[in-house]
Amino acid sequence: MIDHTSKPNPKHIILTSHQSKGTASSIQWGASDPLDRGPIIGSLSSLKHRNVIGTHAGSYGVYRALAVASGVLDPSHKADLTDTAPPVQIGPHPSWSDPDKIVSLDPFGAIASDVFAEFRSEGYDIFPTIAITRARINIPELKDEIAQGRLTVDGKILKPDASLVVTKASIDPVWYLPGIAKRLKIEEWDLRRVLFQQTGNMFPELVTRPDLHAFLPPIGGTTVYIIGDERAIADPSRPLAVRVHDECNGSDVFGSDICTCRPYLVHGIEVCIQTAQAGGAGVIVYCRKEGRALGEVTKFLVYNARKRQEGGDRADAYFLRTECVAGVQDMRFQELMPDILHWLGITKIDQLVSMSNMKYNAITSAGIEVIQRIPIPPALIPADAQVEIEAKKASGYYSGDEILAAEELTQIVGRAY
Repeated sequence: MIDHTSKPNPKHIILTSHQSKGTASSIQWGASDPLDRGPIIGSLSSLKHRNVIGTHAGSYGVYRALAVASGVLDPSHKADLTDTAPPVQIGPHPSWSDPDKIVSLDPFGAIASDVFAEFRSEGYDIFPTIAITRARINIPELKDEIAQGRLTVDGKILKPDASLVVTKASIDPVWYLPGIAKRLKIEEWDLRRVLFQQTGNMFPELVTRPDLHAFLPPIGGTTVYIIGDERAIADPSRPLAVRVHDECNGSDVFGSDICTCRPYLVHGIEVCIQTAQAGGAGVIVYCRKEGRALGEVTKFLVYNARKRQEGGDRADAYFLRTECVAGVQDMRFQELMPDILHWLGITKIDQLVSMSNMKYNAITSAGIEVIQRIPIPPALIPADAQVEIEAKKASGYYSGDEILAAEELTQIVGRAY
């Protein structure tokens, strides 16, 4: 039996549940040349080539298993990646070769099929972990903002039908475990051991394969929406607006009014459009971290507990009820979030559309300059969401400066909101 509390000795025989123990390509994380860095190989079609723990597609990998089990998918299928290359080029940026700046994604993930084409021709099953495409999106509130004069149709970024032209990127997580541990100020072995235990022993290689340092975790990824000229993002001489938004399905999609998530997301999009039309760019980073990464089931349980307590939903018990159910107030670990910004080459943000001190501190601690923080205008806060705002204010989630700025902004725009 393996003792999972003690650190393994790399000189010992490496144990694994897989029959093939060797890896075809080592990963030199932080190398500037992708060929020196090596590809991320998480495919299951050829086990001897794998050089990571886990598999592609995060939690969707389970659906792949269902498809294989039911006979509708050949487990040896290799993706035909013809014409799937990005329509625009992002990077490379200096941050791509800094092993301390990017530890939770593969910066070469969007161009993997091209830069590692020779590997693919030799039979290595390499799949992109980032996909980039162009699209039009329709946000109903934008029509109201155009009608009220807050937004202007330019025909290029914002169309007459209020549709918005964007470039969007979907990013699956790729964790470099030594870098993740360093970022969280813990030992790599402690991280690996707890990941193994807290996933129900799902990934034995975490504790039996100390030679494998990359992990494809079974979690949701991140989507980036770029508004305006992509080249402006990494150009500090041009204005840049950024909204980092953590998923809230109830509000973002279905319009639940117990929180400010959708109104703030829409306000962030508005600021991004205005910045792009001023010759810069806007970036919306949408992270799959439902319910502060506690999950939607936990979030709904907390909703019930808050509403049923004596005196009803109260700001003074907002976070207390969360802790009673989940044990913590927040599990988003914003320390990893700036990796997306580094992948985009961002060094300066002129307008950060966020009141969160955790996000602000994570971004600035990562060496990215923030000129101004943009709060949500009070007039955009739903009545039932006032409890959330008051609770966050009392807990220090955001500072008094942001509260004052929001009040001043409301006075300036007056009835426009």
